[in-house]
Amino acid sequence: MKKIDIIIADDQTLMRDGLKTILELEDNFNILGLASNGAEVLELCRQQAPDIVLMDIRMPEMDGVQCTKELKRLYPSVKVLILTTFNDVEYIIQAINYGAAGYILKDIEGDALIKAINDAYKGQFMLPNDVARKLVNKIYESTDYIVEESKSIEDFTEREMDIAKMMAEGFNNKQIAASLFISEGTVKNYISNIYSKLGTSDRTTAAITIKKLITK
Repeated sequence: MKKIDIIIADDQTLMRDGLKTILELEDNFNILGLASNGAEVLELCRQQAPDIVLMDIRMPEMDGVQCTKELKRLYPSVKVLILTTFNDVEYIIQAINYGAAGYILKDIEGDALIKAINDAYKGQFMLPNDVARKLVNKIYESTDYIVEESKSIEDFTEREMDIAKMMAEGFNNKQIAASLFISEGTVKNYISNIYSKLGTSDRTTAAITIKKLITK
């Protein structure tokens, strides 16, 4: 079985070494190197070919957001998992827009971290429910996005309303499908309809709009 090649980037030595110690215990993980800033990440990626970069957002010289942008431009197949805290909402949004595969909190348990890496490697977007809810709430509180008067929650079917509410709470497609006992393909079709009615194709914008419509 192919091992997952990983680069760990964090400006704190203790954090880097701690993550390395945890991940090296997994038979299917191979740590290619450690970096203390984005510039070092790019150099390591030039020399080697990682599958995943665990990327701290706040680093000197080149932060995790700019590094993610450049990394995905140069090596689009590399998956970036952002290491962050709840205080980095603006950075998180930018990093995801630049192609990050999701983000995990720095106080994550070891088992959950291992699962997150394996899931990201398989192509899943990592955004835990509780984290997603707080992220959407923070965006909702800080945004000046205005819902057009022509949009109404009454335009949604009953099933679309169920899915829309779950989207607003930060559920991903797989979780919605499991909760409603329908396929992920069916969920995607409903979400496409919801996007069309809201006039957006961005999930975060849709979630904010839904919350505003519900509370109108």
